[in-house]
Amino acid sequence: MKFFAFHLMPWDRLPDDFEQNYKTAWTWLPNEIFDPQHGGELYNNYLDQLVLADELGFDGVCVNEHHQNAYGTMPSPNLMASILARQTKNCKIAVVGNAIPFYDPPTRCAEEFAMIDCISGGRLIAGLVVGGGPEYYSFSKNPTFAREMYREAFDLIMRAWTEPGPFEHYGKHWKLKYVNPWPRPIQQPHPPIWIPGAGSRETIQFVAERRFAYMGIPYFHMDFFQRNFDMFRDACEKCDYTADPEQLGWLLPIYTAETDEQAWAEYEPHLWYFVKKLLKGLVVFPPGYTSARSIAGIQKGLQQFMSTCETREDIEAGGYAIVGSPDTVRQKLSERIKKLGVGNLLGLFQLGTLPHDLTCKSMKLFAEKVMPGLREELNATIAS
Repeated sequence: MKFFAFHLMPWDRLPDDFEQNYKTAWTWLPNEIFDPQHGGELYNNYLDQLVLADELGFDGVCVNEHHQNAYGTMPSPNLMASILARQTKNCKIAVVGNAIPFYDPPTRCAEEFAMIDCISGGRLIAGLVVGGGPEYYSFSKNPTFAREMYREAFDLIMRAWTEPGPFEHYGKHWKLKYVNPWPRPIQQPHPPIWIPGAGSRETIQFVAERRFAYMGIPYFHMDFFQRNFDMFRDACEKCDYTADPEQLGWLLPIYTAETDEQAWAEYEPHLWYFVKKLLKGLVVFPPGYTSARSIAGIQKGLQQFMSTCETREDIEAGGYAIVGSPDTVRQKLSERIKKLGVGNLLGLFQLGTLPHDLTCKSMKLFAEKVMPGLREELNATIAS
């Protein structure tokens, strides 16, 4: 069982009148709201939190890519990963992931990931993603071609890592006379591949066919995750192998304090800032982004989250976040991880406006009083 600290690096100072006067935290939110001085403080605090995760014994840290929004102010996760490659010593560095349809050409992703792998001594986990729906608005890209661009970019990156160069690539979306990337990654034939998804059947099938790892993104009911992970396992069986728990990851917010009541008192205001403000107006799937069947199922799951989460009880009932004392957090995670059958837990330890001191306190409590016993218990379950 592996434990990761995942970070969105959100903006924590949206205007007080945001809910009344702004339609979204994405794409169209005026960038004059961003204060560069405060942004610098946030970036350094967020990096310190991920370095702390390495010091506390987490198996890995995760960064990801979003553009033109307050939800995740990390347009270049590779830049953050390169800093972490120098500042951490032991943990894996998971970039989950690069939105490769936007890399022109995609060999830039292959080059940058190889640099991070070299600097870190072979600790990179490479996430290769289609890109979130809002990003297609931010880059004025036609989402109708998202999947075919992704597949071409993905195959090109794999070739760049596994075939001697130079070679030629003449595809529909990119034409390259010379593909000969320097440097090459330490990990051979390539770094481990993680592909996150929200339940798209196309993504699940794509990952299963290639025997990579599938990461379930948050904001969905436990039952939704169960269906998706079962769908992934079924897809693996149809490809003539049994999915390993290490091929599945579950991402969710986690907060630990001395008691259940203290945990909720400290965490709840920051959780609602995240739900009510940072997720407001999220356009997840523009037309053509994926199949109509997949969009219908995913939108139904998101609507369940956005329309029913009004109280602490709603959060707990849906398993949207795990909040409580070390004993409570360990018990709930144990039950749900065993049920879901995942081998990677990606904890979102900083959320919304949660300040640096509370984030670090929660991470330390989790690492000292939850993670060791939970790891031992779950490893024994997996072994049996």
